[in-house]
Amino acid sequence: MLGTETDQRNPVLQVKDLKKHFKIKKTFGAKPGIVKAVNNVSFDLYEGETLGIVGESGCGKSTTGRSLLRLIEPNSGSVLLDGQDILKIHKKDLMAVRKNIQMVFQDPFSSLNPRIRIGNALEESLKIHNIGTKNDRIEMVLEILNKVGLNEEQYYRFPHEFSGGQRQRIGLARALIVNPKVVVCDEPVSALDVSVQSQIINLLRQIQRESNVSYLFIAHDISVVRHISDRIGVMYLGYMVEEAPVEGLFANPYHPYTQALLSAVPIPNPGAKKERIILKGEIPSPLNPPSGCVFHTRCPYTMEICKKDAPPRIKVGEKHFVSCYLLEK
Repeated sequence: MLGTETDQRNPVLQVKDLKKHFKIKKTFGAKPGIVKAVNNVSFDLYEGETLGIVGESGCGKSTTGRSLLRLIEPNSGSVLLDGQDILKIHKKDLMAVRKNIQMVFQDPFSSLNPRIRIGNALEESLKIHNIGTKNDRIEMVLEILNKVGLNEEQYYRFPHEFSGGQRQRIGLARALIVNPKVVVCDEPVSALDVSVQSQIINLLRQIQRESNVSYLFIAHDISVVRHISDRIGVMYLGYMVEEAPVEGLFANPYHPYTQALLSAVPIPNPGAKKERIILKGEIPSPLNPPSGCVFHTRCPYTMEICKKDAPPRIKVGEKHFVSCYLLEK
């Protein structure tokens, strides 16, 4: 039965019909074409909430995250941050907006200047946004270092003197030091050891409780996303095929692709039996995606309509949306 509940809060971030396509030029005999990386993606993010986005490599997760900050310019759609459309702002005025929406990158080492000490790198963020005096900025840097689990002595060190987990703490500190409303975390723990992953996730949750910041948490590991997210969006070949609260998604996944993803999640019980759903075929190329529902070439429940028209976004419960013809009545 379709849900009728609505959330009474105002979202801090509203993404509507976001689209990003890349033109491919003819090189080395390859034909020119268009990579359809993100197609009509829509979602809301509320204050103090974490929305996880999961999917296989190449599904458009990172492109979606970077498009929100216009690190990659989207083709169309709208991204409303507190009601202001980021995509309609002139480039010279983006700096003021980016104070409120920051990003943590997958590889913190490549995002840090190897020639600049960590303390100076963090101060640079404050200088760019004209926050505080020189002494104020030093105090703020020392405070944020302590908050992310580093100490004052490390203020003077260079990036190569830190471990991977410590560098990711620095990346998080750089994003949080300007007190943003939204932080886009692009695979922030995928390159870290499991024990360090849990430390970073616990740190993110602690900071969220203290500051009420909102996270868009992008990852390919749905088990990791489950531990930090309030809601999860599942992407496939540029489309958001299902979006739901965490417990609702794991208890009752509707989309066949979501069901297949969850069937691959290990159970911490050697005696427990679980039926694994094996998808047939390979992921289609975003250069030449299938017509209709992009998942129909691998879906065990494909109908004729799936091959012709893209499925509508259907509400199946409180904050639970699915794009699948199986749910149409």
